[in-house]
Amino acid sequence: MARPELIIEGLRVGVEGREIVRGLDLAVRGGEVHAIMGPNGTGKSTMASALMGHPSYEVLGGRATLDGRNLLEMAVDERSRAGLFLAMQYPAEVTGVSNANFLRTALNARRAEDDPMPVMQFHRALKAQMASLQIPDSFAERYVNEGFSGGEKKRNEILQMAVLRPRIAILDEIDSGLDIDAVKLVASGVNQMLSEDLGVLIITHYQRILNYINPTNVHVMMQGRIARSGGPELAEQLEARGYEWLREELGIEEQLTEEA
Repeated sequence: MARPELIIEGLRVGVEGREIVRGLDLAVRGGEVHAIMGPNGTGKSTMASALMGHPSYEVLGGRATLDGRNLLEMAVDERSRAGLFLAMQYPAEVTGVSNANFLRTALNARRAEDDPMPVMQFHRALKAQMASLQIPDSFAERYVNEGFSGGEKKRNEILQMAVLRPRIAILDEIDSGLDIDAVKLVASGVNQMLSEDLGVLIITHYQRILNYINPTNVHVMMQGRIARSGGPELAEQLEARGYEWLREELGIEEQLTEEA
């Protein structure tokens, strides 16, 4: 199978009548780790939600394809089955549904109806993935994200990614609210999955997680589009000089103020 490929061209997205993403171009392929950085309100999370098909985000224009297929014409479940994964900034709680049942249902939804993964095989695979993320066995029977700490919720997102094995993974601020040990654990889980069969897009405000997950490409998003792209050194410049430096260099004065 060919390397996965997510191609975004001229994407425009609106929320409640206000255009947030204003012509975004990006290509993410298997074996690549792209980091999107930028101030609050520039459209990073809006882009991620729109690509996953969140109904509150209206695509106003542009194209997005996953492995050559029109992503924007797919239902949310079709996008997931096609191999798109979103680790959410604020993972939802699902009361009454255990992690194990949730993950087995999600995994079997990607398989043929007459070929579900046997229960014992699934539980062995789940236990191995949990061990690699230093997650205790009791985690499997807890309700999805209910009563979880911030670090547990983010590790649970990475556990879902490890079990589902997507082709393109969008990680929306998986480092927010985590202490340094939790950041290292989450990063370690991502690094274990990196291969030519996975493309990763990390959305973050800070360089911190990029100290542990080495990006191949770094992009800065301002005014709803990619303002500058580069290598890991671009993240280091932003850490040292802040976003104001780049705004001044690019002559950007306007900045969205609401979180998007």
